[in-house]
Amino acid sequence: IVSCSYNKTVRLWDAITGAVLQTLEGHRSRVWSAAFSPDGKQVVSGSDDKTVRLWDAITGVALQTLEGHRGTVYSAAFFPGGKQIVSGSDDKTVRLWDAVIG
Repeated sequence: IVSCSYNKTVRLWDAITGAVLQTLEGHRSRVWSAAFSPDGKQVVSGSDDKTVRLWDAITGVALQTLEGHRGTVYSAAFFPGGKQIVSGSDDKTVRLWDAVIG
């Protein structure tokens, strides 16, 4: 399970025990959206800091910071194949990102 928070973090949880597996830190403001990649190996998040971040779900390492929105990113998700990320912002744009190169 993945959750996002006003405290600028994304957390990964064990669905059976409820234990926190990873706390992903790096956003500069509250996080509104978080989702796993189709294979469960990565997480994408969107934040008030106008960025989309790509994380390694196993190590918790930030892999990429995607910049381009001019407003809060309220939604971020992987396309079904896992090779692309889509994000939506209150700047009235939807952006498509390459999950490998940004």
